Amino acid sequence: MSLYSFDLNVLNMDQSRIAHCIEVLCQKGCKEVSLVILTLERGDLMTEVQELNEDERQAVLNELKSIMAVYQEDGTCW
Repeated sequence: MSLYSFDLNVLNMDQSRIAHCIEVLCQKGCKEVSLVILTLERGDLMTEVQELNEDERQAVLNELKSIMAVYQEDGTCW
């Protein structure tokens, strides 16, 4: 048993593609990112994430939710 917890799915992810996808999506603006989150939560694919595998798409979704939580908390999403 290891002292460290390690997610083996991370090995299957291309971090640079994930980061690029997040950057492209965030450039669309706050409202659009909110719609992207809803789309990804439904499991629908969109052009920006089609080349990502399921684990990478989930990583994008999680990061977008984390980013948007900051905007929703302080009310600056407009």
